[in-house]
Amino acid sequence: MELAELVDAENLPAAVVQLLIRRDLTVATAESLTAGLLAATLAEVPGASGTLQGGVVAYQNHVKERLLGVDPGLLARAGAVDAEVARQMAEGARHVTGADVGISTTGVAGPEAHQGKPVGTVYVGLAGMPGHAEPEAVLLHLEGDREAIRRDTVRRGLQMVQARLTRWA
Repeated sequence: MELAELVDAENLPAAVVQLLIRRDLTVATAESLTAGLLAATLAEVPGASGTLQGGVVAYQNHVKERLLGVDPGLLARAGAVDAEVARQMAEGARHVTGADVGISTTGVAGPEAHQGKPVGTVYVGLAGMPGHAEPEAVLLHLEGDREAIRRDTVRRGLQMVQARLTRWA
């Protein structure tokens, strides 16, 4: 089966792990909104130890600052649900684990708005992606309850990684 065929939600984690291994890249996560669900989803794939370096669950801002190196001034100004925070978290994951690629998640899963951001506002950050010199962040507007938003964040983050690695030859 070709990697391009592995796009459904059930096979997506395996497709991403395979792409990372084939490209000899390691990955780490920095998770706020998903609280370790992204790393756990990757770790469920047999052979994930060939790419997954680790993850940091940074639910609170002081953890984002101390462990991931997120600028405290930025957190004070913008709050945790912000594109630049997501980029810094992804870069921080790479730094603390020595991984090639960092993926981060930050957002509002509900049940109520947080720091003026509505439920379903999510940023996924990527750092160290081949062909992308600077860390990037993508804004998502997701719907559903807490569990649905968290799971959809993981799925959408993995889709982003898959799309970028598939385009990079």
